[in-house]
Amino acid sequence: MSGDDQAAAKRKVLLCVLAFGSAAIVLPWIGPGALSWSRVLHQQSPDAFIFVQLRLTRTLLALFAGGALSLGGTLFQAVLRDSLATPYTLGVSTGASFGAVVVICLGWQTIWGIPATWVGALAGAFLVLVVVMSAAARNRRISTFGLLLTGIAVNSVCSSFILLFYSLAGVTRSFSISRWLIGSVDATSYSSLGIFVLVVTATAYFVIAQASGWNLLSVDEQWAASRGVDVQSLVVKGYVSGSVLTAAAIALTGPIGFVGLIVPHIVRARITSDHRILMPCAFLLGGTLLALCDAVGRVVLAPAEVPAGVTLALLGGPYLVWLVRERI
Repeated sequence: MSGDDQAAAKRKVLLCVLAFGSAAIVLPWIGPGALSWSRVLHQQSPDAFIFVQLRLTRTLLALFAGGALSLGGTLFQAVLRDSLATPYTLGVSTGASFGAVVVICLGWQTIWGIPATWVGALAGAFLVLVVVMSAAARNRRISTFGLLLTGIAVNSVCSSFILLFYSLAGVTRSFSISRWLIGSVDATSYSSLGIFVLVVTATAYFVIAQASGWNLLSVDEQWAASRGVDVQSLVVKGYVSGSVLTAAAIALTGPIGFVGLIVPHIVRARITSDHRILMPCAFLLGGTLLALCDAVGRVVLAPAEVPAGVTLALLGGPYLVWLVRERI
């Protein structure tokens, strides 16, 4: 990049940082009931409790979950060289959903003191990761085409099993499954949030640090290899990292779709396709979008809530139709 390009890139990233930070500061104040600034500052109940324990944790979870899903979508698009790829394309999201549905059907509440849906979602995503990578590997080489086809097949199988378990579950558990599959952001403990933020931040740093390699890989494997990139290692790192980001987010929020598709496209079209800028901007704006959708859902039909997954689907569905229309 030239000096001017670097300065412009820094300004774009800074604007995304400001949007992310502004969302963290402003959105916790939005809800069905107004909070008193002075009562929160003086730690007076119930305002202080609602702000600190409920809305703030919920907003932070939305910010980092949206960022993880958006960065995961960006990463899968680079690995597969397909701008329509999402965490659902390779079966990771559906595998995590299936794992959570299994533990709900079994009636498990916790496993080793950890919420059972978290453990189930992570186990499901890990199982899909192993199956897809094993099927796509030939002679110690990972085929991106094999990843795509296997991921689509596994996605269909997991979706079928989800429907089967849902039909066999009782009324109460069927309702729990439906609620979880909608995808929503809820308040969580600071200990769980801290672990989640640490995992997402570390993985995001690892991914963004290799942005130059993603730039080369997104063009062509031979092009990347001719410029000294270990393509097979990079593909494996990309799929594993994307799976970690996706599984970690879904374990806490349920399967929230479209953020991994919408945001990378907006950033690529409006800001840049350079992954050194694309990836951090996608992370920051993805988190901002999910937190904003969650805040809107809290007030649009108050006192009832519209899950963030529903709000994003209402935005993402028409956007996907328009995107396909533009590509035809």
